[in-house]
Amino acid sequence: MHTESLEKDKSPNRAWLIKKNLDGPISAVELGEFNTLGRDPGNSIAIESPYVSSRHARIEKKQNRWILRDFQSRNGCFVNDVEVKEAILMPQDRIRLAQSEYLFAQKDDSGFKLKSKNKEWQEQLDLMPAFAQTDFPVLMTGPSGSGKDILANWIHQNSRRSHHPILSINCSALSESLIESELFGHIKGSFTGAAQDRKGAFESASGGTLFLDEIGDLPLSLQPKLLRALENQEIKPVGSDQTKKINVRLVAGTHQNLESYVSQGKFRSDLFFRLNVCRVRLPKLIDRMEDFDTLAYQFAKDLRVRLSFEALSILKNQPWPGNIRELKNCISRASAYFPGEEIRKQHLDRILDDLSSLHFEKMVNLPSNENGNLISRIEKDLIVEKLIHHEGNQRRVSEEIGIPRSTLNDKIKRYRINIRDLVGNKPRIRRASFS
Repeated sequence: MHTESLEKDKSPNRAWLIKKNLDGPISAVELGEFNTLGRDPGNSIAIESPYVSSRHARIEKKQNRWILRDFQSRNGCFVNDVEVKEAILMPQDRIRLAQSEYLFAQKDDSGFKLKSKNKEWQEQLDLMPAFAQTDFPVLMTGPSGSGKDILANWIHQNSRRSHHPILSINCSALSESLIESELFGHIKGSFTGAAQDRKGAFESASGGTLFLDEIGDLPLSLQPKLLRALENQEIKPVGSDQTKKINVRLVAGTHQNLESYVSQGKFRSDLFFRLNVCRVRLPKLIDRMEDFDTLAYQFAKDLRVRLSFEALSILKNQPWPGNIRELKNCISRASAYFPGEEIRKQHLDRILDDLSSLHFEKMVNLPSNENGNLISRIEKDLIVEKLIHHEGNQRRVSEEIGIPRSTLNDKIKRYRINIRDLVGNKPRIRRASFS
């Protein structure tokens, strides 16, 4: 699943100054070739502080190096707590001008960058390279299917942790009794079935990134332990008296309104403020339809599907409650059901999800009973196919087709699908709960 189109950036060696504000979130300013910093509003970067000189310092790029120079300021320039008159800046350097502190982030963007035609979304995407270059937590909020997992991977791959692993855990897919072990690990004998020591996600992702999806569903009993892990960079495996040091950057995602959860007592306020540093709000697909053609054609290209102009126009007028995930599923079905054919209007009732199909049905005046039976047959076939592929693992099936596990279980009962008959009596392979 894609979130955006990827486009070559012809402006290499970009850099940012990142400032963590008192209320939590950060701000990032991209540097130009020549930047002046000081209290005077005429500076490239104006700093509202009585301790900063009117023209305090400058940062300029020379031969692909970024150089900081002090303008004989009253209270000095410091890089990593060392006072300097001139210094070549390196990624992750901490810059202090009097009492104003910044982080210098740099990225060679001669590769790819995220692009959107939606102005509001592009303003957020412009911050992603700077976010990637920090170790601050990232909190991504937005509806299911909007691409939080893809954005988390993009942030990791463009960070200085990219040569270490990124692991993903869906907090809503695990029971309360299992999720603590999945996050923090356990020692042998700590509970029934714990036959040996096991590393958790925090330890397995050492040096890299841990993506906790649907963090709004994390049980209240575990939230203090996650908070301690973030604040102290250490964990305690289940059943152990010993703590272990960790080195992990956390990215969290949720479709819930965490501010509302905090006010209702469902989510700890201290954990929310600890997570809410780099904030990304992903929009619904229906709210960024400027990108629809690009996304649809990108999926079609990847899956070797030809879309007629008429089909694309009709697809564009669907409600897309499942967002980008639903769009990709739609194009995937087109690839599976009509290989080599151009997708036209008459194909659409077979490749749209239930909710979008009802909308399409009204548009083309299909008989409701005929359309419902057809959708049911397609849906049952898809569920059977995925259950066979995943050896009966309902959690993995629900994640792949983008529906809650409880909904999948209801559909399995409704269609009278016998999982044992599908996978046989062979023992199932135990798969890790994170990838």
